[in-house]
Amino acid sequence: MTTSPIQNTDYVPLPPPEAELVTTACSYCIVACSYKVYRWPVGREGGAAADQNALGVDFPQGGVWVSPAQHNIGMHDGRPHHMVVIPDPDADVVNRGGNHSVRGGTLAQKIYNPNTPTRDRLKYPMIRIAGMLTPVSWDLVTDVMAAVSKHVLKKHGEHAWGMKTYSYEYFENTYAISKLVNRAIGTPVYAPHDKPQAAEDAAGLDDAGINSFAASYADWGKCDVAYLSGVDPYETKTVLFTEWMMYGENPDKKMIFATPHRTMGVQYGIDNGGLWLPVTPGTDTALHLAMAKIIIDNGWQDQEFIDKWVNNKWEIESGYGRGTRNTRWQWRTTWGRWQSDWEDFQKFIANEKAAELQEAAAITGLDADLIEAAAEMIAKPRDDGARPKTSFMLEKGNYWSNNYMNTASLAALGLICGAGNRPGQVISRGGGHQRGGMSAGGGKGWLSPEKHPGRRKKALNVDRWVMDGKVRFMWTVGLTWFAAMLSSQELSSRVADLTVRNPHHPKNLNRDHLIETLIERVESGGMVLVNSDIYPVEPLNTQYADIVLPAAGWGEVDFTRCNAERRLRLYAKFNDAPGEAKPDWWAISRFAQKMGFKGFDWEDSNQIFEEAARFSRTGVLNYYALAVHAKREGKRGHEKLREYGTTGIQTPIRVIGGELVGTAKLHDPSNDWGEIEDVTTDQKWLYAFGTHTGKANLLKTPWENDSWSDFYAAIKPRPEKGEIWITNGRVNETWQSGFDDLRKPYLAQRWPWPHMVIHPEDAAPHGIESGDLVEGFNDTVYVQSGEPIGVKEKDLSFTELMKNGHIKTTTGQFVAVAIVSDEIRPGVAKAAFNYPGSMANSVCNAVPDPVSGNYRYKLGRGVLRKIGESAYKRNFLEMSLKPRPIT
Repeated sequence: MTTSPIQNTDYVPLPPPEAELVTTACSYCIVACSYKVYRWPVGREGGAAADQNALGVDFPQGGVWVSPAQHNIGMHDGRPHHMVVIPDPDADVVNRGGNHSVRGGTLAQKIYNPNTPTRDRLKYPMIRIAGMLTPVSWDLVTDVMAAVSKHVLKKHGEHAWGMKTYSYEYFENTYAISKLVNRAIGTPVYAPHDKPQAAEDAAGLDDAGINSFAASYADWGKCDVAYLSGVDPYETKTVLFTEWMMYGENPDKKMIFATPHRTMGVQYGIDNGGLWLPVTPGTDTALHLAMAKIIIDNGWQDQEFIDKWVNNKWEIESGYGRGTRNTRWQWRTTWGRWQSDWEDFQKFIANEKAAELQEAAAITGLDADLIEAAAEMIAKPRDDGARPKTSFMLEKGNYWSNNYMNTASLAALGLICGAGNRPGQVISRGGGHQRGGMSAGGGKGWLSPEKHPGRRKKALNVDRWVMDGKVRFMWTVGLTWFAAMLSSQELSSRVADLTVRNPHHPKNLNRDHLIETLIERVESGGMVLVNSDIYPVEPLNTQYADIVLPAAGWGEVDFTRCNAERRLRLYAKFNDAPGEAKPDWWAISRFAQKMGFKGFDWEDSNQIFEEAARFSRTGVLNYYALAVHAKREGKRGHEKLREYGTTGIQTPIRVIGGELVGTAKLHDPSNDWGEIEDVTTDQKWLYAFGTHTGKANLLKTPWENDSWSDFYAAIKPRPEKGEIWITNGRVNETWQSGFDDLRKPYLAQRWPWPHMVIHPEDAAPHGIESGDLVEGFNDTVYVQSGEPIGVKEKDLSFTELMKNGHIKTTTGQFVAVAIVSDEIRPGVAKAAFNYPGSMANSVCNAVPDPVSGNYRYKLGRGVLRKIGESAYKRNFLEMSLKPRPIT
């Protein structure tokens, strides 16, 4: 292979007029800004005049600028090519006019170039021999994987074969994974990257009948008031904030942020007439209840909307006994214990202690006046009688603390304000990753030994299943497993016991020896671990893996997925993957064929895209109509989507008047399904709420309940030990675990170490200053273990799990660089989430929300210990320690 020339970071060549143009989207946050890629062979470059470059503008006055971070040299057809990756200046959706984040502005640096820090890309399959990962062929590695898997399935059954993968990647990859897990292997041992089991993110929204991504970006621009729960869109969805919320149709909107950290977006909101509610972690439910009571007591609710769009008593009761999709809120909330109609909801609020203003203020740590001001801002009619158009956004600060209760209570608050299905009045997630999940249907979740109260099976907790020694073959794909999960050190240590600390390890590359030795591992009670990724994930998955598979990703294969407003686009291939790296669907295909499974013999990603189209019909990412039209026109599905360029088309895609039509907003009664009749499921969510009646469910959320109260009491900071809350979050400049940001010189310098924001009142007793190295330590981390009884309501309680021996304790710690600032509320520190080498989730309890099954990632606690000064304390050129609320 030809070696790429060294990239000149001080000079950026312009693409010549003949440069090839492909379209793509940013690979990071859920906004997925539109991008153009210009590619041309090394040895040519364009000129400054408009007719001398492919951009068609005069430099430097042409309004388009290409920075060094937007240029790289990669390989195409085995030859070095210049590649310029810039936000689409012609975009009129998403990032209109070429707006972009700092993350998107560095996309070109993702491109593999051995003369840049990307040189450590995984390039060849590897098997661990005598402790060292050794390159091998794809044929050998899939032979070994298949042989061991066949043994595990025959000897130990489906429950002993597991996968943990991303849920956000591209349709082609996730469909292949789903088909393997659900329909070929048939195992319930599967979990997406950010959950211990296959479950909804915001279960309370689902049970209310609200799709988590019902809104369009325009809706956030149209609202008068935006209530933002556990999220700062500027930090994690930058262009949604700067393009649509700061401006949009209503640039004078007020923003209310419910979060303990006053970040840049929060400060902007305060400066522009909004509010900051620095809520104590985990207590948003009490805040929502108090605000709902203030609204109801003052008669500020949108009664017309409630009467039309909220289920009444007889409509609720008529849903019993119908399909599980329509009535899941009944079995998940203990067969209707928390269901209510408007009359019942008012009685609940009137008698719920946590809804009383002073009680809510005590629980949340907020001033009562601030709670009242927020309720007035979102609901009080104006002097002319007009109601404020309020939209409600939630994200991980909400549902990663008190998952079910926070999401259900926010849904109820939004509904009584008249939000949910009107322009500028929506209830929706802001989102984290892009929407790339595509299921192949089917599945054997019924094999799970776990149950909800009543008779309904629920998804299996994969982390606990692994730690209990039930998994003998585990395949992880594209994630940081240990650092992202709770009680991270305990999970990591247990996996090490099952893999690298197990005595059975191959000593050579003889095929029979490899298989025999790994089967000996399995039969000794150990586990074989396979890890697919683009970079070594150490000291995490790759460090313990027996087999490592190199993946091809963004820009290296034609892929598809949606953003937060369900906008589907083609992420086109424009450069070669390094070495023998292959897309994850390809690895799944080769493994499945070695297993003898039929239907996995795909030749390219387009075949999967077209096959998955009919399965997309069951959800809001439905692109079936596009696939049908492509076939009628004699085109491949990818090629039809390529015609939509960076604009794409919003799902679900309909056909009206013979034309493909996207869907801006869900639950909108003005939507018409259109002419495509080959739809397998009810499409009410398109024009109504996703319940058996098409109306929304109003759910009660009592603060004191079996699934929450005693757990929260047990995990709160203990004053006698000097503990504070230790939560976690992200920052604008880096994405996720920084898996490739750490390979970009500027971003690696900006955040070379994980950080922790600490209030001066919490830092002073320990002599902690900005730049010091600080340890967070929790001496009592709760970990749920064993198979919970899970068949009676009382068994949901933390106390009952303790009594029955299903809770054990361990310790957890991590180290970070301190940033001492009053931008965080006292009694709370915020660490960097999922940063390599600093597992902040080690101080969080691995006890899932028993109603939804999700972890409470934001509810860590511990003591702070100064352990010395970092190298950055007196060198601000390497790591800025300045506070974030700068506008």
